[in-house]
Amino acid sequence: MPDPIRSYDVVVLGAGAAGLMCAAVAGQRSRRVALLDHGSLPGRKILISGGGRCNFTNIHCAPDRFLSANPHFAKSALALYTPRHFLELVEKYKISYHEKTLGQLFCDHSAHAILNLLLAECEKGRVDHVSDAHSIQVERSSSGFRLECAKGEFRCESLVVATGGLSIPKLGATAFGYDLARQFGLGIVEPRPALVPLLLGGKESSWTQLAGVSTLVRASAPSTKTSFVEKLLATHRGLSGPAILQISSYWKRGEPIFVDLTPDQAILAPVVQGRRDAPTLLKALREHLPQRLAEHLAQIAAPQGWSNAALEACERSLHHWPFYPTGTEGYAKAEVTAGGVDTAHLQARTMESRNVPGLFFIGEVVDVTGHLGGFNFQWAWASAVAAGKAV
Repeated sequence: MPDPIRSYDVVVLGAGAAGLMCAAVAGQRSRRVALLDHGSLPGRKILISGGGRCNFTNIHCAPDRFLSANPHFAKSALALYTPRHFLELVEKYKISYHEKTLGQLFCDHSAHAILNLLLAECEKGRVDHVSDAHSIQVERSSSGFRLECAKGEFRCESLVVATGGLSIPKLGATAFGYDLARQFGLGIVEPRPALVPLLLGGKESSWTQLAGVSTLVRASAPSTKTSFVEKLLATHRGLSGPAILQISSYWKRGEPIFVDLTPDQAILAPVVQGRRDAPTLLKALREHLPQRLAEHLAQIAAPQGWSNAALEACERSLHHWPFYPTGTEGYAKAEVTAGGVDTAHLQARTMESRNVPGLFFIGEVVDVTGHLGGFNFQWAWASAVAAGKAV
């Protein structure tokens, strides 16, 4: 016998952070909710985030910490549901947490605590969770939407797409959300890997010999006035670390990024004021930088002579060092996907499609991408609550 047709008020596609949150909010409003996911386990990205401790929000959350073709779009949802709101939920479940740096909040113990919180909230809302719902097909119906998948046929008034982006394919990431948006006539801002390590090649390959070396820098890119003062990490393939991950979201292929190797600190004063020779240069670099990095720069960044002008030029270059990445490490290493469903096609207060009533898009599938440090989780919570209260 074929599976019976199951009817709901709301079907949420995707059991990640945004999908779980939205299903819980809608369910607790007495909406009949089904949460469908093509995977066998919910919240897999939650569990690996923050080194397994889930950087679940950032107390300094503000709209200017997000990238989008429309930088104003995220304001409504972020104002509706703030980090304080999520913290109240965390504290209600007696989850211990701490601030690491720059407002980043982590679980003291395990990311499982956040996933268990979301699952408990869904249970309160009597959400039906359907896993292994492969091969989902969606079409409009007279009463809303009709879905067919490996687990049977579902019908609903409202459909919420929380299927995420393309980052980390091994966790099940696909382009399904974008395909569904196109099916219903919504535009897509071209997706790209974000918060991702950068690759170096050619002459800059010498930097890969410094793999494991980390130092505090200021990273910037020509396409943004934003800069990030955080750690840079040399890798066997190029550059990583928080500063590089942050600026990678703004980097455009073919353009350089610029790195201030000692933010707000002059390096070469001992050379200017003392002996003007290579040993003094190396000693000055070692005063501010890890030894291996100092030795590398002493070779590749030495001044063209020892005149005041040459030393001044060398100092400037150390504070505005260009790198020309050959690419990124791709979606396999990207923490999130930039781009996605064009916000011009969505209502900011509810996340509902402007032209397809009852169709909602939330979380990473939307063209809203946060900085590193809990902002993308806060967008997941905020956009989910906005939709969960509207369906």
